Amino acid sequence: MRRVRILALTLLVSAGPGLAADSPNLTERYRPVSGKLIDAALADTEGYQRLTYLCYRIGNRLSGSASLEKAIAWSAEQMKSAGLTNVRVIPTKVPHWVRGAESARMLSPLDKPLHMLGLGGSIATPPGGITADVVAVSDFSELDKLGRDRVQGKIVLYNQEYRGYGTTVTYRTNGASRAAALGAVAALVRSVTPLAMQTPHTGAMYYDESQPKIPTAAVSPEEAMMMARLVADGVPVKVHLEMSARMEPDADSGDVIGEIRGKELPDEVVVMGGHIDSWDVGQGAQDDGASIMACLQALALMKKLGLEPRRTIRVAFWVNEENGGRGGEAYREFVGGQIRNQVAAIEMDGGAEAPVGFGAGVDQASQQMLQQIAKLLERVGAGEITGGGGGSDISPLMRDGVPGLAERTVGTHYFDWHHTETDTLDKVNPEDFRKNVAALAVMGYALADMPGRLTAVAGGGRRAR
Repeated sequence: MRRVRILALTLLVSAGPGLAADSPNLTERYRPVSGKLIDAALADTEGYQRLTYLCYRIGNRLSGSASLEKAIAWSAEQMKSAGLTNVRVIPTKVPHWVRGAESARMLSPLDKPLHMLGLGGSIATPPGGITADVVAVSDFSELDKLGRDRVQGKIVLYNQEYRGYGTTVTYRTNGASRAAALGAVAALVRSVTPLAMQTPHTGAMYYDESQPKIPTAAVSPEEAMMMARLVADGVPVKVHLEMSARMEPDADSGDVIGEIRGKELPDEVVVMGGHIDSWDVGQGAQDDGASIMACLQALALMKKLGLEPRRTIRVAFWVNEENGGRGGEAYREFVGGQIRNQVAAIEMDGGAEAPVGFGAGVDQASQQMLQQIAKLLERVGAGEITGGGGGSDISPLMRDGVPGLAERTVGTHYFDWHHTETDTLDKVNPEDFRKNVAALAVMGYALADMPGRLTAVAGGGRRAR
């Protein structure tokens, strides 16, 4: 999953007529149906069972992998079995990066293996690997102060302190090219996480095509701190790095969508979803399997209860969020000229810990509508409405004026597990999962059924991958 990069809109964008001041209060209007949806969600076991299958029978789902395509086919069948209509796969090409064998070892002053994961998109080392001394920096300014004379031929270690994901992730995404510009032969990055448990965190990196490409990997926070301290104390640190990563030709893949057709305004659509792909470690449980299964189950419960909103409500499993964002772009192309009929887009890509509410990139009047709906979610702790809604996959919709919402959770441990071998099913608490289903179901149904529409405001959210 990618925290927030602002996508500016130059004008206030109206997504349709707002709710008139004398319209019925949405809290009372949807109290009966919300009670039914919450009751059903809290008693449900089917959604978590679907997540179990995804994690234990399919596993992680990197773009280009056979497991991702298996998950896509299985997801389409699950949507059909839930009673959704117009189930389809929206085709798109995705990048196909393959990790291959990899290792890192500190040779001096100690001989010990390092906990590492190559960063997604990295090139390989030359055959036999790279052996070089380490220079350590805490930020780009320190790197620039070292200059080419002290960086050339070295492995640059970024021992950046975690200051929030959105702030810190730049060293992972851009660090290799910044080091290469000064002649470094490889780059190591302290894993982007607040927790140090000898666990490396992978994630996307990107090359500046104007600079040489060098291999790059993440190491555990403990080992980054150890090497940086040794270097600061004047102790030479030598590391051997071997990576066999490669980029294959783009692969065929696609987004999976299904819907409940609206009974009065079927051409107007509320879409909710998350990304079906994951990194090639762990099981992609919190990032983002739990989210897509919660969104599917929200619609499945509407079908079971016989609920038919006025507008169409659609679930989308977007592909390639982690290392390209092509699924979100493919969905925008699928929508095409019907963009004005996209009433709202909800993205869930922050894990399935206990929900707290929704962020929304909408105007003040729309915020008031959402707050009326959110009162119905206080029962499951999800009654908070804040600004700043959005996400990577819905950003192509938001830049064209679609109101965007992000389902939000407490996020206490999300970045402890993020992009690691530890992102597994056991990290998803079933009770929290069910509360997320409830929050999505109530919000999604109300947006698809209420008399008025939300209005987007300038600015939207896009998380750093």
